[in-house]
Amino acid sequence: MEELAQQINQYGFPIIAALAMGYFIYWIWTWVTEQVDPVVHESHMTLIALIDRIRMLDNDLIRLNAKLDMIIQRQKDEENKTKEIIK
Repeated sequence: MEELAQQINQYGFPIIAALAMGYFIYWIWTWVTEQVDPVVHESHMTLIALIDRIRMLDNDLIRLNAKLDMIIQRQKDEENKTKEIIK
């Protein structure tokens, strides 16, 4: 602790504070690039895969909805034909 006080006395508080802040920024940068960035990258890849699956499901639902609409339309057409025949 005395060594820190001597350095502050010799170089001044702003210089020591700037060096400490520089080291802190360096430490945060290495922590983020070594530990956080790989996790974020892996999560990003998982998110892309999930979005692709959702798009595939959405396309399947659109196709099924179109097929269902065709079936309903055919049933209505057949009902109309049978009503015309009965008249």
